[in-house]
Amino acid sequence: MNDDLPYSIRRSDRARRVRVLVDPVTGVEVVLPRRSPASAAPAAVKELRPWIEQRLAAGQSVRDAIAARGATVPYLGTDLMLTPQPGRSRVHRRGGELLVPADRATAQPAIERWFRRAAREEIAPRLDRAVAELGTSYTTLTIRNQRTRWGSCSSSGAMSFNWRLLLAPPEILEYVVEHEVAHLEVLDHSASFWELLASRCPDWQLYEDWLRRHGHALRL
Repeated sequence: MNDDLPYSIRRSDRARRVRVLVDPVTGVEVVLPRRSPASAAPAAVKELRPWIEQRLAAGQSVRDAIAARGATVPYLGTDLMLTPQPGRSRVHRRGGELLVPADRATAQPAIERWFRRAAREEIAPRLDRAVAELGTSYTTLTIRNQRTRWGSCSSSGAMSFNWRLLLAPPEILEYVVEHEVAHLEVLDHSASFWELLASRCPDWQLYEDWLRRHGHALRL
């Protein structure tokens, strides 16, 4: 029985199999292919329950870490103080402060929009520099909020990065940029790719390990 384990169900035309997603903030979601029977959802939750409970416990540690920040948010290795201001609708940075809307429901999406804008400003020059050093080029830069990916590079040279990288130390952001730029030369994760990445970022394994251990906590 899964009665004591709440979850939501989402139908997807793109899904080819049943998937269970556990988000530290929004909880458990079962993604069903459009033609799958509704009974597939509780069956998947029952089968994966030990893993789900492990992920939910990790989610609680994320919420505890976020609560421990108090009225601050991390920004590339520093902490910015959140200063609510009545009547404000947009977020503005003033030194070590972020001036945010006083209404909490308005503040959260406004802060995320500010981080998205800041991500482009932080990532674009790093990306341009890394590409120039490699002697290659890219086509477009997109800032996203992927569930599980920090960056991507398409075969056409389109680059995408997760804005939540700004919640990490600067060396983590720089590593992900180098990782995706290396894909402009080697699109897969073959030995050639890792050799190229190591030549440009010798400590890449440390940064990969950091993301595995702490990436789930990069939340507002």
